[in-house]
Amino acid sequence: MTDLPKLCIVDDDIALTQVLARRLTANDYSVVVFTEPVTEQQLIHTNAHCFLLDMRFAAQSGLHFVAPLRQALPQARIVMLTGFASIASAVQAIKLGADDFLTKPVDFSTLLQSLAGTNTLTTEQETTLMLSPEQVEWEHIQRVLQQHEGNVSQTARLLGMHRRTLQRKLQKRRP
Repeated sequence: MTDLPKLCIVDDDIALTQVLARRLTANDYSVVVFTEPVTEQQLIHTNAHCFLLDMRFAAQSGLHFVAPLRQALPQARIVMLTGFASIASAVQAIKLGADDFLTKPVDFSTLLQSLAGTNTLTTEQETTLMLSPEQVEWEHIQRVLQQHEGNVSQTARLLGMHRRTLQRKLQKRRP
């Protein structure tokens, strides 16, 4: 009997992690789930083959784990998963060492392809697709917000809009 590939899911959405764990176990993965704040060392010690990291995990950013995981486990596959995707955050994740960047809700077959490393469309190709004006605005807001480390007041000032207007735009999902 061969060992199943070990997958570590880091996401504070308990319902999502339960569904993913059940479906991935049925697809021959050994699954470890973290739904509470976790340290880099705890993740590294799982010695997982694949990591599925949420961008906004509790009070932490999933991006915080990418570089240490890549350094400690260079052969591991690292996939970012987020409900608040932007080109800026995707580029940052890839630069830090993530292998893929998926948005919630994710199609399960796409997730399986990503975990196996058999995606037909790379993140670079996805980001070069034509964007609508609303998407361009969203990407610009996300880039400026990221440059100011999530500070909404500074970002609103720089963008020339009221803070509440920016907060409303951020509450909406990506167009």
